[in-house]
Amino acid sequence: MNKQEIYYETMYILRPDIAEEEVNKHIEKYNKLLEDMGGKILDSQMRGKRRLAYTIAKNREGIYVQLSHQGDGQHIEKIEKAMRLSEDVIRYMTIKQEGPLPTPKPKIKPSETPNNQENEKNENETTPNNASNENNSENSEVDKSNE
Repeated sequence: MNKQEIYYETMYILRPDIAEEEVNKHIEKYNKLLEDMGGKILDSQMRGKRRLAYTIAKNREGIYVQLSHQGDGQHIEKIEKAMRLSEDVIRYMTIKQEGPLPTPKPKIKPSETPNNQENEKNENETTPNNASNENNSENSEVDKSNE
């Protein structure tokens, strides 16, 4: 049975007009800040750009980032202060969770980029079509012999 443990989940929203490279810098910055404060990163995920329910600081969209971490609770004030002072963070919230610890999601390997996945998908789609075409040609040969 899983042990019930306390951990924190911080969700923050970055401005939509910053580059992906800059987003990664922000993620690394807050992860490093947490580790320097004695916290332990359980999981860090970029959730992507999404439309906001209402306008925040003249933005209709935002880049969502979710961060699950453990610590003594003292580190939260410091990371939230860093987020408050950053112009790129338009909203943040930290909540205390109790339950089984989240398992980190596997990172995408360079060989599994979306382009490679699409190519594999296309190869898989063409194979069944070729098989069905062969079946159709066999059926037409049987129909010819019946005539």
